[in-house]
Amino acid sequence: MTLDRVAGEAGSTVELPALLLVDGDKVTSDSKTLADVKVTAEIIEDLRGPKISIMKYKNKTGYKKRQGFRAELTTVKITGINA
Repeated sequence: MTLDRVAGEAGSTVELPALLLVDGDKVTSDSKTLADVKVTAEIIEDLRGPKISIMKYKNKTGYKKRQGFRAELTTVKITGINA
C-alpha cells in the first residue's frame, strides 16, 4: 500500500488510524467504534511519485509559468488489525 510520506525508517512499525472496518457482511464506519481499532504497518521504503507538470498560460499577454511537483510517498505493509 502506498501512502503520503510517513515519518520513520525502513523496517520500523507505525500505527495508522482505521477509517473503515469490514468483517464479512458487517461494515463499521462509526468513529467511536473505530477509535478502539489499531492498525499496525511496517514501512517498506520511501519513494517519490511521478513528475507532474503544471503549466499556466495566458493568451496575448506573454504570461507563461511552468512548475513541477513530485509527491513524497511511503510504501507500507499492513501487519495487523486489532479490533
